[in-house]
Amino acid sequence: MQIFAKSPPFGNLAMTAINRNHFKHNNIILNVDSYKASHYLQYPPNTTFVSSYIEARGGDFAQGIFFGLQMFIKDYLSTPITSDDVVEAKAIFQAHGLPFNETGWQHIVDNYDGYLPIEIQALPEGTVVPVQTALVQVVNTDPKCFWLTSYIETALLRAVWYPTTVATGSWHCRQIIQKYLDETADNSEGLPFKLHDFGARGATSEEAAAVGGCAHLVNFMGTDTISAIVAARRYYGADMAGFSIPAAEHSTMTSWGKDCETEAYANMLKQFAGPGKLVAVVSDSYDLFHAIDTIWGETLLDEVKSCGGTVVVRPDSGEPVEIVLKTLEHLMSKFGHTINDKGYRILPDCIRVIQGDGVSRHGIEAILQAMKQNKLSADNVAFGMGGELLQKLNRDTMKFAMKASAVKVDGLWRDVFKDPITDHGKRSKEGRLAVIKDGAGVFQTINENALGTQQNYLQSVFKNGELLIETTFDEIRARAASLA
Repeated sequence: MQIFAKSPPFGNLAMTAINRNHFKHNNIILNVDSYKASHYLQYPPNTTFVSSYIEARGGDFAQGIFFGLQMFIKDYLSTPITSDDVVEAKAIFQAHGLPFNETGWQHIVDNYDGYLPIEIQALPEGTVVPVQTALVQVVNTDPKCFWLTSYIETALLRAVWYPTTVATGSWHCRQIIQKYLDETADNSEGLPFKLHDFGARGATSEEAAAVGGCAHLVNFMGTDTISAIVAARRYYGADMAGFSIPAAEHSTMTSWGKDCETEAYANMLKQFAGPGKLVAVVSDSYDLFHAIDTIWGETLLDEVKSCGGTVVVRPDSGEPVEIVLKTLEHLMSKFGHTINDKGYRILPDCIRVIQGDGVSRHGIEAILQAMKQNKLSADNVAFGMGGELLQKLNRDTMKFAMKASAVKVDGLWRDVFKDPITDHGKRSKEGRLAVIKDGAGVFQTINENALGTQQNYLQSVFKNGELLIETTFDEIRARAASLA
């Protein structure tokens, strides 16, 4: 039984006159939730402007790191819509059973060369702020396009919540690792490479891998997600934002056969080891501890010690805390260890461990805490994170929302907000907004009317098709690091 919808009487007939392959894939008119198509008919008469904002209302983190808007502006808002896009959208919406604002969209094509008449303000990317801080504010610039502000919510909110959430999770991982390096290592020079992105294959799409992987690179420099370094290069001018090393997978090791596991490892040394070089070798294809004790720790021991580089042993199964501790203890029994200045054990430079299986933010802390309790320096280990980094999150992880906060009707601005009695946590902000720093240097969102001479950290970054401020990846990283 159909309750909410019924098929329109014309079915797919509206599409028969269209060459479906004629139009470009990125038609932003169609980058929307269905119900947005009817909203232009729902505002009060004589509405001319709508102002909306984006914030993270709470969730898993007290602080978030804003990132990703410039990618969206360059990829989606810097390409104008055309009359062909309007024709395509009209046919689809009508066949879909919805009204379509053909006059409004054609107005944009005719009067703005297809560029959206909106202004976007945003915090500088890489800024770390408390949740419930306005990150983005958007308003239409043409009174005839009052409906446009909320129309782009679907695309704009998605462009902000996902990379910001990934960057935030990665940033919090960095704080955890930094803490244990400070407590158990002589220095934190290796911090930028302590969390490696293994998430490409687990992402929902190549674009998600690029956007999310790029967000991770705000905080770290290790990645196996090529799409991420391409995104950082394309959208933020980073010549090379991330690095990797030669590494084995199970297929390359098991193809030698169980009886030739030693030869497989020896080949890795022959092909990739050397002064100043790193090579990672997955070592649990059959028996991790036999591989450590007998192959690495006896047969190939002298080669590893004399290679001048570092062999990174990768366990890839078992309970992570237990496996990391046992792996380190077995390696130390064969390769020895020293005691650093803080009293913690450290392997010789020729050998290290990377844990890339079952790694999460909470898991990293559990592993490092257990290592600390066993007097093992955090400098012995690096981490690889896949699905937890790029995929095991959603818009509710940080409770992201985009809401209208002010409208101009009959020539007067009025504040608007929602405050459902069933969930006051969803109360939205009122009015045109500004973001300031209080006397303690903490970001706060205020009404723009109360700004006075205070600096507004919401900067105009886009207007009517033009990118007004272009941010580099180095600038973003510096902002994020300054608040670590």
